[in-house]
Amino acid sequence: MTGTAREVRQVVALIPAHNEAENITDAIQGLRVQDLAPHRIVVVADNCTDDTVRVATEAGAEVLETVGNTDKKAGALNQALAALLPELDDDVAVLVQDADSALDQGFVSAAVRYLSRDPRLGAVGGTFRGRDDRTFVGHLQRNEYARYARDVRRLKGRCLVVTGTAAVLRVPTLREVAEARLDGRIPAGDGRGGIYDTTVLTEDNELTFALKHLGYTVLSPRECTLTTEVMPTWRALWKQRLRWKRGALENCVQYGVTRVTWRYWGRQLFTALGIIVTAAYLASIVWSLAVYGSLHVRPFWLAITGIFVVERVVTVKDRGPARMLLAATMYELGYDIFLQTVHAKAYADAVLHRERRW
Repeated sequence: MTGTAREVRQVVALIPAHNEAENITDAIQGLRVQDLAPHRIVVVADNCTDDTVRVATEAGAEVLETVGNTDKKAGALNQALAALLPELDDDVAVLVQDADSALDQGFVSAAVRYLSRDPRLGAVGGTFRGRDDRTFVGHLQRNEYARYARDVRRLKGRCLVVTGTAAVLRVPTLREVAEARLDGRIPAGDGRGGIYDTTVLTEDNELTFALKHLGYTVLSPRECTLTTEVMPTWRALWKQRLRWKRGALENCVQYGVTRVTWRYWGRQLFTALGIIVTAAYLASIVWSLAVYGSLHVRPFWLAITGIFVVERVVTVKDRGPARMLLAATMYELGYDIFLQTVHAKAYADAVLHRERRW
């Protein structure tokens, strides 16, 4: 780690966007109304076939169009950062934000404050709420995101991953990541010193690993919040979560077992055990119905059910009393089984080396 404690004086925002004409204005507006507005807002238009470029330009943003990019978001950001970093001073921070997200007031100023006072802090991210889309699958994701935000707050901002929804990093930190990819301290990525690894499914998770292996910490403070898009269909959610889970697993394999990754390996093991417990739980219900013709209550599984109900109720507190009461009915059990199935599929695909598509 070579970063030094210096005040961040300016922020440059990068918004990677592929066919985001419907969302890009909200993303730009969310930056303009910040109490510490970015000095520059650059929309990285990646292979867009809609009106993203026109809409972003009319909203007052700079637009950088990618050339020949085949590496999706990671490749688009690498092109933009390769063009911008040489002209940025060391007292500048870069905000990378998804085009389908909008920052809450105070996000940027809080991120800058944390970065300016801690030279070990490599990146500041945010916790997010799901945008209201009036679908049941969206409602379930909003509950899930509320639980995630609660967990991060309880840990005083310590997070496993600086998510791609929004993250702020110092320019010197980005330069060190590029150098480390070239000198072998972290995986090479595109082999040209690109900040983001274009060979992985989850480039944000990998960048978090890279920062931590270079001696940095990451943080998602309670002041840094935003809204983001939820997947509108079960098919889209399946595709998203399969990529997330398999990508996280493959990032662990990529780095091996280290002082950083052992906790992530532990979470993978915990997830695998959860799949086994869920399968046993469902099997006990099927067995009871098949043998006894009705549910035969066993004390062990009754206790597990009680713990599950209490956890569901308490952890959705941010969504209000009505949602807490509804959670007690265990109506989210199907969603949990859905996610467990996705996890099992991701493990199987990784072990069998099935082709990765997204």
